[in-house]
Amino acid sequence: MKLVRFHPNISDGGRGSKSKEAEIKRINKELANIRSKFKGDKALDGYSKKKYVCKLLFIFLLGHDIDFGHMEAVNLLSSNRYTEKQIGYLFISVLVNSNSELIRLINNAIKNDLASRNPTFMGLALHCIANVGSREMAEAFAGEIPKILVAGDTMDSVKQSAALCLLRLYRTSPDLVPMGDWTSRVVHLLNDQHLGVVTAATSLITTLAQKNPEEFKTSVSLAVSRLSRIVTSASTDLQDYTYYFVPAPWLSVKLLRLLQCYPPPEDPAVRGRLTECLETILNKAQEPPKSKKVQHSNAKNAVLFEAISLIIHHDSEPNLLVRACNQLGQFLQHRETNLRYLALESMCTLASSEFSHEAVKTHIETVINALKTERDVSVRQRAVDLLYAMCDRSNAQQIVAEMLNYLETADYSIREEIVLKVAILAEKYAVDYTWYVDTILNLIRIAGDYVSEEVWYRVIQIVINRDDVQGYAAKTVFEALQAPACHENLVKVGGYILGEFGNLIAGDPRSSPLIQFNLLHSKFHLCSVPTRALLLSTYIKFVNLFPEIKTTIQDVLRSDSQLKNADVELQQRAVEYLRLSTIASTDILATVLEEMPPFPERESSILAKLKKKKGPGTVTDLEEIKKERSSDMNGSAEPASVNSTPSPSADLLGLGAAPLTNSAPPPASSGSLLVDVFSDSASAVAPLAPGSDDNFARFVCKNNGVLFENQLLQIGLKSEFRQNLGRMFIFYGNKTSTQFLNFTPTVICSDELQSNILKCNSTKPVDPTVDGGAQVQQVVNIECVSDFMEAPILNIQFRYGGTFQNLSVKLPITLNKFFQPTEMSSQDFFQRWKQLSNPKQEVQNIFKAKHPMDAEITKAKIIGFGSALLEEVDPNPANFVGAGIIHTKTTQIGCLLRLEPNLQAQMYRLTLRTSKEAVSQRLCELLSEQF
Repeated sequence: MKLVRFHPNISDGGRGSKSKEAEIKRINKELANIRSKFKGDKALDGYSKKKYVCKLLFIFLLGHDIDFGHMEAVNLLSSNRYTEKQIGYLFISVLVNSNSELIRLINNAIKNDLASRNPTFMGLALHCIANVGSREMAEAFAGEIPKILVAGDTMDSVKQSAALCLLRLYRTSPDLVPMGDWTSRVVHLLNDQHLGVVTAATSLITTLAQKNPEEFKTSVSLAVSRLSRIVTSASTDLQDYTYYFVPAPWLSVKLLRLLQCYPPPEDPAVRGRLTECLETILNKAQEPPKSKKVQHSNAKNAVLFEAISLIIHHDSEPNLLVRACNQLGQFLQHRETNLRYLALESMCTLASSEFSHEAVKTHIETVINALKTERDVSVRQRAVDLLYAMCDRSNAQQIVAEMLNYLETADYSIREEIVLKVAILAEKYAVDYTWYVDTILNLIRIAGDYVSEEVWYRVIQIVINRDDVQGYAAKTVFEALQAPACHENLVKVGGYILGEFGNLIAGDPRSSPLIQFNLLHSKFHLCSVPTRALLLSTYIKFVNLFPEIKTTIQDVLRSDSQLKNADVELQQRAVEYLRLSTIASTDILATVLEEMPPFPERESSILAKLKKKKGPGTVTDLEEIKKERSSDMNGSAEPASVNSTPSPSADLLGLGAAPLTNSAPPPASSGSLLVDVFSDSASAVAPLAPGSDDNFARFVCKNNGVLFENQLLQIGLKSEFRQNLGRMFIFYGNKTSTQFLNFTPTVICSDELQSNILKCNSTKPVDPTVDGGAQVQQVVNIECVSDFMEAPILNIQFRYGGTFQNLSVKLPITLNKFFQPTEMSSQDFFQRWKQLSNPKQEVQNIFKAKHPMDAEITKAKIIGFGSALLEEVDPNPANFVGAGIIHTKTTQIGCLLRLEPNLQAQMYRLTLRTSKEAVSQRLCELLSEQF
């Protein structure tokens, strides 16, 4: 056959072309020959067409461009010979793009093959659709393939291909795959006798269930039933699907992943059967291996780890969680590196469960040993993660000490992360804050280059806020600074603490004021400009603390090296501090240079930095996310004023984001006032993502939590509001290992919101590239100009793995966010209540309770809604009353509410009275959804 002779003639191997030039010459000659055959011989038979099309395909795979032969390949699709049709489909799958003029002819040929009921031809057509996977293919066949999949006369091999083809189209164009009657029928494929069909259907259902859980919730019981039959079967029962004595391992893993899309089954029988399955899998892991080959252990362990993932996901069976932990503990010393890695990773998640935390702690010595002896850096990093996750007050000092010891020899790539974790643990579990100070100073000594500003900011904040540790901190940093070589971060900490609390140790002759000053100044010339600037501030503080060394300090400030310094910042500080020390009286100096006041308590900026470094969904923020998801009330602290300018020490507060400024809002324009604060406007907006309304309702009475999450992206919110102003932090987390490209979040508003009602401004745009596992943040400043009814839409568009992603969610900016609570006496409340008696000012709603009628939860929700909860105001103590003022830029609207529960009927009556009918209506709608 000429094709057989042609291939070796152009490949390297002694017999073929010996240079690139010779290969190109040979290929050009063959292309000319094929072109002449296609043009000259109109009666070219199917065999010849197949041969020449195959040659063109081979030349293309060698890296050469092909600009003809497409029509001949399309003609092969109409052949009744399998080999000719196969080559035609192969050529089209590889060379024809979705914009080709031939796509209509190709689609017609595919439709003919799908309608032929010939299983071989149907399989080729389905494979071609899946390989191309374009939006045009989805538009043409997304409605046809589900019918083939659920048809009763479709052969098993075609069902497999149809399921996987539909999965491919759904992943590329989910909006084009219609949900309909076929969804309930495809679930029953889990009961199919052919395990190949079940495997393909499970992959499809898992992906569909992630976005449409309600449509496929009946799959849970069927998946449990099928899984039960697999795990209880002998290896001889499923001979065709048994892999090295493990029955259907791929299907088992897929079924376990499907079950992770749902909470534990509510049906006791199904739940019991699932528990039996998981116990059986754990029991089999303890049995001696049936084969010594690695394929057997890989398949067996794949099922085991997926079962453990399901146990962790459900987090409801203490016995299973502890058994899973013990099984993972056996893998910690396994000779296979991958197993050790996976065991450590899974135990990190188990450590966050209240049921298994203590069981995880029993393996602390093994994990510490892994940290010391493990050769693979990725395994050592997981060991650090696990130590961090299992840490509590009982073992904090041991774990911190081990981490510090490891830090001296740790890989440079993970030192910064270990430093952050040590700093967090030392602060979180410090019973004695002298231990905390010692730990942080030791941390700076061992790995000073990796101690970020957040770490030493935080230690200063804690020392300033705790009177009991200030003297010890001053003494300790003074002693640490006496070392011949000090890291610059230690000089920063020492300069700040001695400047504030050096007087506490000045009574000791060994740390007299002059000795303290000389010690710090001996480090001055070795430091960078920012550290020198800090030390100059310490010197002027010393002038106030120690008047006896004022002359010495003035001489230093007066020197040419300071007053004529090339750096403007240092020169300005020296001039101003010298002038201040010269002309100011003692009282003025004491006022200007008084001790720093305590910092407001905030979330640790170190923890925020670790979360940003590790990305969303990691062990560091797993517990917080769980709390946010389960909380239905506003747990945020009182927000900071959003229209004030932060002091220079704002970095120490742990805000971790660019502050708002005092600048006036931009003038109104004739266009949209809720502008696209992120990037270029989107060309096409997706409909609201499933569950968007439910997630939106959860944020009415709270400000923080996860707004949206799917298999690719997690969107988290943290918001704070004061009067008519607000600030919203939006976190976008890439849950995959692949970059998001052209990442474009856009805020879209209705016509109503565009008419001078709500203004949003972003401090800076989002980075268009989001690395795998990374998180980016957007800060949005909000101003309420007038009362509004609707909420903005947040549209996110990006490319993931070459596939365009487009989704929209409601942004929870609601009128009640601009509530300011107002305290009232009973007399004032009912007097104002009577004043608002106009029928247009009152809105009342009587509704059935959707949640358990718990008084404490009801109180928390009313407070979270924004109003003040007025105790002992209503004559009926079972009723709840509240009062507040809605602040907008143009007006203030007083609001009174009364909630009357009827426990017997499980009903509520909610009454809202405000000076504006539309506001009463909107607040009543929002609050009614919470009970």
